[in-house]
Amino acid sequence: MAFGLQLSQRLTQSLVLAPQLQQSLALLQAPSLELKALVEAELQQNPVLEEVTGQEQEVDLSEKSPANDEGEAPVDMDLAEPPDDVNFDTPSEKPSGDPVEDFQAEFEKLVQMDQEWRDHFSQTNAPIRSTTEDEEKRQFMFDSLTAETSLAQHLVEQVRDTKLNEEEQGIAELLIGNIDDYGYLNSTVEELAASANVSAEKISEILKVVQTFDPAGVGARDLRECLLLQLERTGQAETLDYRIIRDYMDALGKRRIPEIARGVGQSVDDVQQALVRIGRLDPRPGRAFLPAVDQYVAPEVFVQKAGEEFTVTTNDEQIPHLRISNIYKDLMSSGEDNAEVKNYIREKIRAGKFLIKSLHQRQQTIGNIGREIVKRQHEFMEKGVAFLKPMTMAQVAEVVGVHETTVSRAVSGKYIQTPQGVFEMKFFFTAGLQTSSGSDVSNTSVKDMIAEIFKGENTSRPMSDQEVVKLLTDKGINIARRTVAKYRDELGILPSNLRKVY
Repeated sequence: MAFGLQLSQRLTQSLVLAPQLQQSLALLQAPSLELKALVEAELQQNPVLEEVTGQEQEVDLSEKSPANDEGEAPVDMDLAEPPDDVNFDTPSEKPSGDPVEDFQAEFEKLVQMDQEWRDHFSQTNAPIRSTTEDEEKRQFMFDSLTAETSLAQHLVEQVRDTKLNEEEQGIAELLIGNIDDYGYLNSTVEELAASANVSAEKISEILKVVQTFDPAGVGARDLRECLLLQLERTGQAETLDYRIIRDYMDALGKRRIPEIARGVGQSVDDVQQALVRIGRLDPRPGRAFLPAVDQYVAPEVFVQKAGEEFTVTTNDEQIPHLRISNIYKDLMSSGEDNAEVKNYIREKIRAGKFLIKSLHQRQQTIGNIGREIVKRQHEFMEKGVAFLKPMTMAQVAEVVGVHETTVSRAVSGKYIQTPQGVFEMKFFFTAGLQTSSGSDVSNTSVKDMIAEIFKGENTSRPMSDQEVVKLLTDKGINIARRTVAKYRDELGILPSNLRKVY
């Protein structure tokens, strides 16, 4: 068989997204806290765009764009479909090879159109003013920020308070460098001995010193050693708790209480009480030093009750407000008769108008989806999770008039503030189970019922999955046992044999 290069032709079909469509989809999918970064990147690339801030009038993206020069209504685009060539009311261009005629008239029309946009936005918005009190609150917040001490820093500070010599302190710091965020030593004594070029006995000796540091249990190599270190620290090395952990750790993990009771020669009640005390020990002693990861979310949609109905508004305060800057006028005038400069500025104006329109379309799409969610989940807004109804993205897309993928992008990473709390918008899209009456109930509501059932069970005789099926059937919910087991696992509830308390 001969090897070589050959050239062949093949005809294929492929879907290619236009750059403007890709930009629209990115704006639609980005949560409000990420949207500003996308807009700032566009601001750096497009000199005719500027963000309205401070005392200036804000662009109200919740309002409809004004009609164009021919009096046509603004175009509503489905962001899931490729948009047509969007007309920002700029005069039609001649072919690239032809000279540009009557450019002054074209320029004047652009200026007039820009002024119309400014007049429209100035009529619908009020200036934003920052009071002295707001500035003081903001400064107080910044002054209150402090850097937290890590577990490694906490342990190194304790090394300096010991009587270890300089070489031993270096070994202790090597050990601390191999302790993970939860307080466990990840490397073996032999590996550390080879790394430090010292004997394993010396590493073990220094490790015992590190294991006396705060928090109790730090430097352990497994859970068993971690719990034993905590009991030793409090003088409980001769207790039943210590014996159970030392000799019956495997049986303890499987909650084989009768087997443990026989092994230690104690009653089941005594072992059960010991297990309660063991449960108060900390299996992850370094957890208290983990940095607090606060997740900040800005709701995209607000739902408020007004009488018997609910009003839905979008969060326009977090959305960057843009307009076409006057800077392009200077660029136009400096371009003289240079067709390349004029074409460049014309394209940037088109791109800026398209970005403003896409931001407006984003808010409109999210607002329409939010209103449909509230309409379908009216009982949830009134009474809570137990009354959540099944709902699919296809159902909402059909009513809103967009593609199903548009709904998926629009709700991705977005939050809605309701009278029942703040929820991710995807929370409301759930499958359903059929009741004996023929109506549907969401699986989220069923999970909530299952959690309540297990919460109220007798711990000495925990309920089986089949018994839960019978209780739900009595309530009119038809559900299989394997579905109950699946939901129980998702709720983090152990099987009945592991929940039994003797």
